[in-house]
Amino acid sequence: QVQLVESGGGLVQPGDSLNLSCAASGVRGSFSTYGIAWFRQAPGKFREFVAAISWNTDRTIEALSVKGRFTISRDNAKNTVNLRMNSLKPEDTAVYYCAAKLYGSDSSLSKIANYPYWGQGTQVTVSS
Repeated sequence: QVQLVESGGGLVQPGDSLNLSCAASGVRGSFSTYGIAWFRQAPGKFREFVAAISWNTDRTIEALSVKGRFTISRDNAKNTVNLRMNSLKPEDTAVYYCAAKLYGSDSSLSKIANYPYWGQGTQVTVSS
């Protein structure tokens, strides 16, 4: 059973940066065979896609709302995925979740229903 643990959240001011990490354990085979994504959920809103990285091409995709500000990367040797968040805005405030799926096509990276494994989330609050 794959277990995901997020870390790095906190309270920051608008314009600040944060780096979230997702550490995986219990993976079957190699961590490199898992597509990984970040989603977020603000109070009273649906969970939404933020960014993802593929398992085989290391292709990355980001939501339009974070494109140019957030960067996703992975370190397969350490079984971790990072989300670098720059120029944070109050509307980025949410609980951020890491999710994983074995293999899969790049076209399915942003689809929440494709991810069977989820972390518990880490709170990010952007406020002055």
